[in-house]
Amino acid sequence: MKSNKYQPRFYREWVKPCGLVSAKIIDKESDLSIYTDKKVNKDFVAGLLKRYRCQIEDYIVEDKDFLTTLVPLNVDRGAPSIVRRMSEASRLAKVGPMASVAGAISQFIGEDLIKAGFKEVIIENGGDIFINTSTKREIAVFAGDSKLSGKIILQVNPEDSPMGVCTSSGTVGHSLSFGNADAAVIMACDAILADAVATATCNQVKKKEDINLAIEFAKNIKGVDGVAIVFDETLAIFGKFILSSGNKA
Repeated sequence: MKSNKYQPRFYREWVKPCGLVSAKIIDKESDLSIYTDKKVNKDFVAGLLKRYRCQIEDYIVEDKDFLTTLVPLNVDRGAPSIVRRMSEASRLAKVGPMASVAGAISQFIGEDLIKAGFKEVIIENGGDIFINTSTKREIAVFAGDSKLSGKIILQVNPEDSPMGVCTSSGTVGHSLSFGNADAAVIMACDAILADAVATATCNQVKKKEDINLAIEFAKNIKGVDGVAIVFDETLAIFGKFILSSGNKA
């Protein structure tokens, strides 16, 4: 059973980003682990994080449904870009817009760092990742107590990036989930869509027999390039996932 308490992100110990420098930025619930080809100005990134959080929080003051709804929600045309993109992703995934908030934060800060001249950018926010890379990278999937945890690897090639890789779990972490999968991982054109679809996909897996339908649901959403679902010792995959005998990151 999931806990509502903060759970240490020990999976970060797996991360060994060759040739990159790391930084950690925290603001309230947002806990970012950032890897770039050159050192980032932490004050600059902290300012970006605060800006996007404030845009979302200010919009919630105007429309409280944005925070609580579990179904897609239309937003004002004049809403901040991050709010509108969260709304668009939620419509495709058929979930509430806040299902994509972590991915949205990673995506927008990642896009800003690229504009600022960074060539390599990886931003992980509670298992939701934005990645832009010029070399092949591998991302290991943490799936709680499943024996498959750490043995499912997503290959990210330069031509696939920038992209988002996001994970939702019904057994790990404190985020709201209506499913029982140990991990539902989505690779998509951006982290906002990946986050929303990961939530929707995990929600559909109540039992092992639900896995195939959940895979079909996710892979038929435009912009989704890969899906992996772990349920105990059962694995179903679509896209560029491979099995490994060891932990990689």
